[in-house]
Amino acid sequence: MKRIVLFLIISLSHFLTNVSAQVSVEARIDSMQILLGEQTGVTLTVTCDRGAEVEMPAYQPGQTLIDLVPVMMTLPADTTLLNGGQRLTVSRRYMITSFDVRPMGDTLYNLPPMTVRVDGKEYASNNLALKVYSMPIDTQHLDQYFGPKTVMPAPFAWDDWKWVLWGSVLVFFLVVCIVVLATSLHTGKPLIQIIRRKVRQPAHKVALTEIERIKAERTWAQEDSKEYYTQLTDTLRTYIQDRYGFSAMEMTSGEIIDRLTEENDEEALRELRELFETADLVKFAKYQTLINENDANLMTALEYINQTKQEVDPNQKPEEIIITPEAKRQRATRWTMRITVVVASLVALALMAWVVYRTIDLLY
Repeated sequence: MKRIVLFLIISLSHFLTNVSAQVSVEARIDSMQILLGEQTGVTLTVTCDRGAEVEMPAYQPGQTLIDLVPVMMTLPADTTLLNGGQRLTVSRRYMITSFDVRPMGDTLYNLPPMTVRVDGKEYASNNLALKVYSMPIDTQHLDQYFGPKTVMPAPFAWDDWKWVLWGSVLVFFLVVCIVVLATSLHTGKPLIQIIRRKVRQPAHKVALTEIERIKAERTWAQEDSKEYYTQLTDTLRTYIQDRYGFSAMEMTSGEIIDRLTEENDEEALRELRELFETADLVKFAKYQTLINENDANLMTALEYINQTKQEVDPNQKPEEIIITPEAKRQRATRWTMRITVVVASLVALALMAWVVYRTIDLLY
């Protein structure tokens, strides 16, 4: 009895092993009937144990299963696990067609089995059938055969051309900017030049305006005589320098008086000499002046300016001073313009190439 049980166990184990190691190969066709030149798919499926090495046929485009039935495309294999991952299914599709142009009737092809290698052992699939129908030709009415139609032009669509149009506008704008900047760089002139025109006032008017300001602030003259006389003499020095053309601001009081003796009479310089002497005493010897004395010196300055002022010809055009941007700022501006020209040129070329490519693509 024990021998019988042991024999049954060994037999059952051997049977299960053979079942688990079984390999099945199946081929299916999507459609057994096609028109001449149509395509259909053939699916080859292999079921085997997981871990087995499966080699499925890989036909090259144009390679034939049989004569007049070529393979157009071989798709990648697809793997699916079965029975909890113990077995697997490998599927692969092949697109086939037929260009048989026999003049009479249709053709039925018997597709041979496809061979698969599993762990080095070959397995064959089942046979398949493919029937190819030829195109019917009316041989009785040949005059009704008009031949193939030419390619019809596509209708105009604004959406296809709007980006080409906007790209062309942008290219035109960039080209204009490049030309303007390049011309400005070539001529050496700034692109935008700000010019301020300033009318030069006569020397006596400037001096009289300044003395009126000092006169309006004479309340502090007694408290700060030094500042008062400094402003008063500086105004006179500026007037003398502009009026007679020598650098009075850099000369001493005595040198100014000596230089003015060539231009003015002694009577006009007498009181001016006393004013400069008083100013030197206040500034350098801490001399204290009275308010009346300060007012008298102020009037002396006014009288001297009025006596020596030079009237301006009303028909003479006022002198203008043109103030241009600084050299350093102009240099930085020109470097920026050069970089802008280079970048704009590259962008314009790239954009122009795209516009040309897109135009040719739409036309042809």
